[in-house]
Amino acid sequence: MSRIRSAAATLDRRTFLAATGAIGAATGLGLTLGPGGERPAAAATPGPAPAAPGPVSAPAVPRTPYAKGTTLGSVATPRGTSGYRRLADGPAWSRVVRAELAAARSGRDRRRTALASFVQFTDLHLVDVQSPLRYEYLRSETASAWRPQEALSVAGVISLIERINALPGGPATGAPLSFVMTTGDNTDNNSKLELEWFLTAMSGGRITPNSGDPRRYEGVQDSGLALYWQPDSALRDADKKLGFPHLKGFLDAAIRTVHSPGLRLPWYSTVGNHDSLPGGCYAPGDPFFTEIATGGRKLETLPAAEAAKVWKAVKNGLDPKGQDFKRLLKAHAKKARPVTPDERRAPFTRAEYLRAHLDPARTGPGPHGHGYTAAHLAEDRLYYTFPVSDHVLGISLDTTDPGGHYTGSVGDAQLRWLERTLQENDKGDRRHVLVFSHHTSKTMNNTRPDPARPHEKRHGGAELVEVLSAHPAVVGWINGHSHKNDITAHGGFWEISTASHIDFPQLARVIELVDNRDGTLSLFTTLVESAAPHRTDFTDLSQTGLSALYRELSCNAPEARTDLAGTARDRNVELLLKRV
Repeated sequence: MSRIRSAAATLDRRTFLAATGAIGAATGLGLTLGPGGERPAAAATPGPAPAAPGPVSAPAVPRTPYAKGTTLGSVATPRGTSGYRRLADGPAWSRVVRAELAAARSGRDRRRTALASFVQFTDLHLVDVQSPLRYEYLRSETASAWRPQEALSVAGVISLIERINALPGGPATGAPLSFVMTTGDNTDNNSKLELEWFLTAMSGGRITPNSGDPRRYEGVQDSGLALYWQPDSALRDADKKLGFPHLKGFLDAAIRTVHSPGLRLPWYSTVGNHDSLPGGCYAPGDPFFTEIATGGRKLETLPAAEAAKVWKAVKNGLDPKGQDFKRLLKAHAKKARPVTPDERRAPFTRAEYLRAHLDPARTGPGPHGHGYTAAHLAEDRLYYTFPVSDHVLGISLDTTDPGGHYTGSVGDAQLRWLERTLQENDKGDRRHVLVFSHHTSKTMNNTRPDPARPHEKRHGGAELVEVLSAHPAVVGWINGHSHKNDITAHGGFWEISTASHIDFPQLARVIELVDNRDGTLSLFTTLVESAAPHRTDFTDLSQTGLSALYRELSCNAPEARTDLAGTARDRNVELLLKRV
């Protein structure tokens, strides 16, 4: 049978296994697994036809190849219930079986064949915290406008990469991990500098997480304003009153050069609204935003009434071109703080985003372009297919609103392309299909026209669910955006939404697809934290110490949501579905 392959994405099997220390283990490309992931001497005889779906939750899977380094082993857990809470090793999250879409048949752990094993990153939000385009002064309206931990985002992402590099394989099957997919919001301000940091972190290299003055930090955390945590100052700011520490030397450490080993796995990229839109919510291409981002004035405070007005307009999508935002910045220009201008802070265009991914210097472990090709650049297209494995097809979508808002949709041309792709798969090899996007079905509710294509219809999440449901080969839709773990059954496939790596509990997800050889498939998902220790040491401002502090500060961020971990049914799970 013919199979779609990408030469750039295909690694010599034995070389890859040797590099990962996995020779002798299951490859995730069709090997049968016994309990704990071992390969039996002979394949088991397939079981009888599947019965009707059983109870929603079945007993947990009793054996896994390993748990260390995942939330199956331990989870960073806050101590105490009030004030600034320190983190420590906490109890593991067990694995739950969900059987809404198919019955959980006994003996499946002895018959399994691994089909795919990979990692999802989402909402990394690498932040240039000193950018004049940021709107920290909206903190009184929304916790996402400014977070105490943001200055450490680069150290935090590097620690996550270190964790993935150390994993021996899939926690459920032991099959070697094949790749990492990032499902958007890799940058925070749609900034060229942030994009450079992201690509360097993923592919390996040195990063200096600083902009403007190369000698010092210039941002809200040395402003003397009580609205923000002033770590180096003895000022009793709003956060210190809640127990945040006074850490002399924090800001110097935060902008110090760090080193990323880069992922040892191939990686792919899916675009998010913060990667496409200035501020994550304004229409791209406006020279005003470039002027502000690269200029020498940074607004750090705003009267409460005006902050409320601006946030209302952003939240309700009333000002996608940022007209009110522009008037506000102009009106308060004299109150803005002088900072060092920096051309690297300019918002990047779609073409610049693609060219940066296609830069050979950013290829790292591959594939070249990380899913994108020269054809995508020529066609101004950010959606594509790629081979997850011999038996699984991956589809990456662009769900961002080109007109300017943080909620999403897809254009008619992209939806028709998706339908054609799924139909061709049905007629051909009939591989299982995994779909990747930034937005969730619930957050694709913005169908305003694309200003560049005003006559093209836009489609929301409900329509996308209908299209995917019409093709039984689709087994999963994997996304982010909501910063929350949430898993939903949709007829014949599972929607898997994963928490961010900027808001607590700062997670990524390992996903494994297996054929149970009894008429069912299972999607295993296992959450992982960064390699940073759970316990922090306020005197340790090394790269490792900062990555641990990154997590603890996020746990204590005032007004931050406390439900982002989801329930046990949204975390470490086995998701059953019928093999069609």
